Amino acid sequence: MANFEGFPKELIAFFENLKQNNSKDWFEKNRKDYERFVMHPAREFVEEMGERLRDIAPAVHAIPKINKSLFKINRDVRFSKDKSPYKTYMGIWLWDGDRKRMECSGFYLHVENNMVMIGVGIKMFSKPLLDRYRRAVVDKNLGAELKKAVKKASDKGNVVNGKHYKKVPRGYDADHPNAEFLLYNGLTARIEEKIPKAFFSDAIIDYAYSHYRNMLPLHKWLKKVLDE
Repeated sequence: MANFEGFPKELIAFFENLKQNNSKDWFEKNRKDYERFVMHPAREFVEEMGERLRDIAPAVHAIPKINKSLFKINRDVRFSKDKSPYKTYMGIWLWDGDRKRMECSGFYLHVENNMVMIGVGIKMFSKPLLDRYRRAVVDKNLGAELKKAVKKASDKGNVVNGKHYKKVPRGYDADHPNAEFLLYNGLTARIEEKIPKAFFSDAIIDYAYSHYRNMLPLHKWLKKVLDE
């Protein structure tokens, strides 16, 4: 297990400076700070949080590498009007399942603009998963379990969302008690707060873990209906 002592305040300063100097030249001149203040503690967080999460998600994947648990900082600007080359936030993802990492429900940590967001779920279902999800939504037992999971997460102050479509998909009853969830193309729970003091110490592990536990019913429901 890594000797994780929290994220440094320099991480926040790095991204604030990057917002003002979002260029390849500036980034290359400050790459050592990125490695030291962002990537190094992020890797340690992934390792330690992975160990903690195995208590509630034994098969969780916690891989401290780019395009695994760590997202690359380079933006895909091919189809964007904003040609800024770098993301000005940190994202960490620990996924629970054997599909591609973004097709599994998992545990997310996002830091941006002096805010921390912690969440679980799947942001966007692939077509096969969307079909499976919809069948579960209208299933008598699984649909009831979904409502209970959403209520448990919401009662803890989390926002549950994923709504995307304006109309219930063809072949489904618009008057179904769970019709609202048929408008979703993903299912997540999240909480967003100002960066706490815990972020700068090893207490961030307990802080994030407690939020993940509060959202666990939603994660478990997704695992149950999608990991067939």
